Amino acid sequence: MSGLVVPRPIGWIGTRGTDGRNNLAPYSFFNGVSSSPPIVIFSPVQQPSGRKDSLANARETGVFTVNIVDHAHVEPMNASAATVAAEVDEFELVGLEVEESDLIDAPKVASAPATMECEVVKLVDLTDVGSDAVTVFGRVLAIDVDERILVGEHRVDQAGLDAVGRHVGSTYSRTRELFDIDRPG
Repeated sequence: MSGLVVPRPIGWIGTRGTDGRNNLAPYSFFNGVSSSPPIVIFSPVQQPSGRKDSLANARETGVFTVNIVDHAHVEPMNASAATVAAEVDEFELVGLEVEESDLIDAPKVASAPATMECEVVKLVDLTDVGSDAVTVFGRVLAIDVDERILVGEHRVDQAGLDAVGRHVGSTYSRTRELFDIDRPG
């Protein structure tokens, strides 16, 4: 399935534990599911230990950020996917500057081209149907977009965003080959 549902956008999820420790991890089971109100999802797959810091932090604090991954951030994004102890701050591990959110207590990647600040509105545990995932739904409270990629006030220059998508295994793509097609009326 993960080789067919491609490219998958990557939600680089920033959370903070109740102990104040930052966490950053990429999720390619991520997407927007509603525009009014704006709602996104990410779906952590349980590790053999059953521990996913992003899920635990979002569950405990009720908030998270989604940092958009552009091509310039591919290496630190990949490095932040490492399985490390809960005490490890992935921002420090991969050398990224933390920026505080405006409305919530969750860290942002300071150099990300765009970040969404989200509050958890629902957790859907799929383990009861044999899945190894829990899906986190978050209402987007604020969106921070780098002015360099804005066209006008509310449009994002897609080539300038240079977003990265995940395919299968270690294969990724850039959103550079774009085309337009008119939708039927």
